[in-house]
Amino acid sequence: MRFLPLVLRNLRRKKTRTVLTIGSIAVALFLYGLLVTIDSALSAGVDVAGADRLVVRNRISLILPLPLSYQERLRQIPHVAEVTHASWFGGNYQDPRNFFPQFAIDTDTWRRVFPEYAVPDDQWQAFVDDREGAVAGRGTAERFGWQVGDRIPLQAPIWGGTWEFNLRGIYDGTRSGDDTSVMWLHYTYLDERRQYGKGVIGWYTIKIDDPANAAEVANAVDARFANSPFETSTETEKAFATGFARQIGNIRLLVVSIGAVVMFTLLLVTGATMASAVRERVPELGVLKTLGFTDLAVLGLVLAESLLLALVGGGLGLGLAKLFTLGGDPTGGMLPAFHLGGQRVALGIALAAAVGLVAGAAPAVGAMRLRIVDALRRV
Repeated sequence: MRFLPLVLRNLRRKKTRTVLTIGSIAVALFLYGLLVTIDSALSAGVDVAGADRLVVRNRISLILPLPLSYQERLRQIPHVAEVTHASWFGGNYQDPRNFFPQFAIDTDTWRRVFPEYAVPDDQWQAFVDDREGAVAGRGTAERFGWQVGDRIPLQAPIWGGTWEFNLRGIYDGTRSGDDTSVMWLHYTYLDERRQYGKGVIGWYTIKIDDPANAAEVANAVDARFANSPFETSTETEKAFATGFARQIGNIRLLVVSIGAVVMFTLLLVTGATMASAVRERVPELGVLKTLGFTDLAVLGLVLAESLLLALVGGGLGLGLAKLFTLGGDPTGGMLPAFHLGGQRVALGIALAAAVGLVAGAAPAVGAMRLRIVDALRRV
């Protein structure tokens, strides 16, 4: 700490250069913060997927339905504890840009398969008793300012017309990554009112007695409906969520690729800054060594300067990224779990520190090896 004033004085020598270097690092770490937040948001469903749940969909495509009659046949398969189903509704609230998912669900079985979603019992019973009832996630309710008892109109491009629902409950997730952006509706109400597609559902979710039996149950399900008009594809909930996220693209590869380019650019920028700073101070470094500073002390001073530059810029960039994510999902519902976690922030700080040390290593070693005679010759 006693050398900190000397390090700060050196950084103030060329204020414009210091500010631009810190700004470059801040922009890079801000970009890093956004990329890892998007990656986390897209993989949130994967991280919290139940190990004891399987998803059964149409073998050809998720957008094609399955018969409602499959539900009882699925229950007959060994190791199946419960079966529920859901269907995509696809409504818009007030404006097409107000996107959020709505599922028409089987109210008799839904809570037994998804116990992590917490709904007060009285609200759930009110929902069950009202065929026009709905339950919204906390995130969506807060986004639109909804309260229990509100009448919510949804424009339904798929089914036609305006459908109005009574908000009978609000659910919360019991885990940090649970999606609270969905609205649940009655499947029976959807099936009664729609003009086509009666008697079919979107996908089934199976709860099994033991995760170790997942492969056996999945094979049994697909074998049972093989060569039927509606063949199935069964996979774990985690695999299903992973495949759904990959439809958007390989975001993780994009994050890694852009991150690698950014880190390499930072190395060049910070390394060039430190090399220039050391060249300008060669006579001063010679004086420091003459006054008794050891080679290791000079090495430490240069590395400390580089490290401080990187940490200040990195901290500023990550702080701005955190402030941005506190505003919530900027896409209007596509990324409900838009949150920059502490682990990702810590990793960003570590990356900034690594860049500072690596970028400052060559100039610091050069300063350490500098001979007093050679340094003072430039005075």
